[in-house]
Amino acid sequence: MAPPILSFVGRSNSGKTTLIERVIPELTRMGYRVATVKHAGHGFDLDTKGKDSWRHKQAGASAVVVVSRGSLAMFADVPEEINVEEVRDRFLDGQTDLVIVEGWKSEGYPKIVVVRDHLGEVNVSTDGVLAVVSMKPVEAAVPCIDRDDIPALVKLIIQHYPRTASV
Repeated sequence: MAPPILSFVGRSNSGKTTLIERVIPELTRMGYRVATVKHAGHGFDLDTKGKDSWRHKQAGASAVVVVSRGSLAMFADVPEEINVEEVRDRFLDGQTDLVIVEGWKSEGYPKIVVVRDHLGEVNVSTDGVLAVVSMKPVEAAVPCIDRDDIPALVKLIIQHYPRTASV
């Protein structure tokens, strides 16, 4: 069975990345194998100009894989933006128990909505929202969790995504 996808959504600079980096250690401490996928709506370039991998890509390689002790990175052409399920199924299945994604607010993944102080900050459908994380109490039909209450957020995540005996 493919690992589930949980999306953290919110406007830019709402604290999504910081929240995710606070949640991951708690989940891994409990034995979860967590992978993350970040949506970069405006594109990105991670390869360093002049490095061998960059030079291989510039020479026309459609994919470049860099491997070192304990690490692997891949730079590959894709025809268009690929969805999270394809990333999970091609690269993460069997290696993780939960895929946390940052972004994809319009997709149907279960969501944690991250806001600073009011729900209207981000235009997101309430379908699939598991909780709202905020600096101030927010009126919502789902639990509202203070952004510093990481144990409560992790508890909610574990309730929705319990580890299976085979993990």
